Amino acid sequence: MGKKGVLLVNLGTPDSPEVSDVRRYLDEFLMDERVIDINAFKRTLLVKGIIVPFRSPKTAKLYKEIWDENGSPLLYYSKIQVAMVQEKLGDEYQVELAMRYQNPSIAAALDKLKAGLVESIQVIPLFPQYASASTGSVIQKVMELVGKWQTVPPISFINSFHDNELMIDTFAEHAEKYQPESYDQILFSFHGLPERQLKKCDHTGQHCLKKNDCCATLTDVNKFCYSAQCHDTARLIAKRLNIPSEKYSVCFQSRLGKEPWVQPYTSDVLKELAEKGKKRLLVFCPAFVADCLETLYEVSVEYHEEFRALGGEEVQLVASLNDNPKFIEALVAMIKN
Repeated sequence: MGKKGVLLVNLGTPDSPEVSDVRRYLDEFLMDERVIDINAFKRTLLVKGIIVPFRSPKTAKLYKEIWDENGSPLLYYSKIQVAMVQEKLGDEYQVELAMRYQNPSIAAALDKLKAGLVESIQVIPLFPQYASASTGSVIQKVMELVGKWQTVPPISFINSFHDNELMIDTFAEHAEKYQPESYDQILFSFHGLPERQLKKCDHTGQHCLKKNDCCATLTDVNKFCYSAQCHDTARLIAKRLNIPSEKYSVCFQSRLGKEPWVQPYTSDVLKELAEKGKKRLLVFCPAFVADCLETLYEVSVEYHEEFRALGGEEVQLVASLNDNPKFIEALVAMIKN
């Protein structure tokens, strides 16, 4: 029998921090119908006529701040993760890396698996919490591509792993060196989504955002809700570190546009905590399995400066999962099980 194929997929990164490459990346990313889920004509006007032309030069400057001798941190750590998973799994498996946007592409990675004559393909979108705009987009893209093959092998997907015990332990271990108990407040800052996308995932139409505590507990109704899974991840990490509920906050960053996104916004929480006299904040970003622009710059630089301007003293980022062997164990266990 052939090898078992594994495809690990992260979001993506520009090929370089140059404006042209950033423009190409943003164009592919924002033109995804699951990312900006509006009428195709309006999306084209918005993305190609406004967002990409004006945002690309600004975003390129930010990427230059985090680009180092290894290139893109997201791609660098993703490659290491794949290599470590391959080593752990051995010769019975063929593990490939893909990015949903730009390179290495999903199409190229799938072609490698097809050329390797794998007997099956397991796809793991590297997003702990399910969202239509991330995990859903990866699943749709893979199905579109493989659906054109003449011979389609058995394919499986991991929908989410927001409560994976080894992942929770890894985030906790990364935080312990900072002595979380010494901070005034712990923030769990997740990537934001428009409220309309959360509502679309509520197939009952009666639950999402209808009451203030709808995300506090996972149920059969909201089990695929991004916000509910985020709150569950935060709760599990806090429990692992013995952080009482009143000492941690769940918030959402990276808002785009003026329409309502899932709340509270991280910027608003920073302001509220500063007004309460809080000085030192420890911040987790558990929506990411590798450090990237949103962690290394948005949190470590922008939010740190913003909080200091409000009267605070420190915003300390907890490193992402990156190349921690325990997270690799988590991935290997998911694949084997």
